[in-house]
Amino acid sequence: MEADITSQAVGLATNTDFSIIQLFLRADIIVKSVIIILIASSIYSWAVIFEKFRLFKKINKSSEEFEEKFWKSKSAETFYNNLPANLEDPMAKIFKNSMSVLLKSKRSPNLNEKMSRMLEINIEQQMVDIEKRYTFLATVGSTAPFIGLFGTVWGIMNSFQSIAISRNTSLAIVAPGIAEALFATALGLLAAIPAVVAFNKFTSDSKKYSQKLENFSKRLLSII
Repeated sequence: MEADITSQAVGLATNTDFSIIQLFLRADIIVKSVIIILIASSIYSWAVIFEKFRLFKKINKSSEEFEEKFWKSKSAETFYNNLPANLEDPMAKIFKNSMSVLLKSKRSPNLNEKMSRMLEINIEQQMVDIEKRYTFLATVGSTAPFIGLFGTVWGIMNSFQSIAISRNTSLAIVAPGIAEALFATALGLLAAIPAVVAFNKFTSDSKKYSQKLENFSKRLLSII
């Protein structure tokens, strides 16, 4: 360990390249691991963000179109019979599943109560699918800064060890190690900030869409 730090200190004294690639290459295995984890988390977070952005744009449009067609139809049963076999819109799925139960239980007592419960269950199922990977965004948003901070603390500790071993306090010895350490912090913030913003936005979008499904369900129950 000490020999590694000594050789690192000597290398730092002659290498003042502060490019991102060089900062990564000069870092020890711990800081490199932190950087890789943060970069991977950031990439996956952005993939989730783009996927959810497209999803909400799609389902808001498809649900509006479905609701408009439904209220223009002559009857719920006729509309149900004309639905395609494969549905992607959550509102359409809720309607289809609920109508399927209704048609099988027309003479059942407490039909409205059963339908209400069925609609609630279907809404919950659809929202669970919509809210997949929200936990990942929340986890990245809350932990990435601390992971980056760990990399920073570790890098600064190595810098001080390099100073002690080389007995040289010049910037050529100190600056590269501190730059590597601060790079980890920057990556932690870079991963966390978009994840937190996206989590808050998508949580709000989910609540609005859930309310839209609940309003449709209430109106559907009123005509059954």
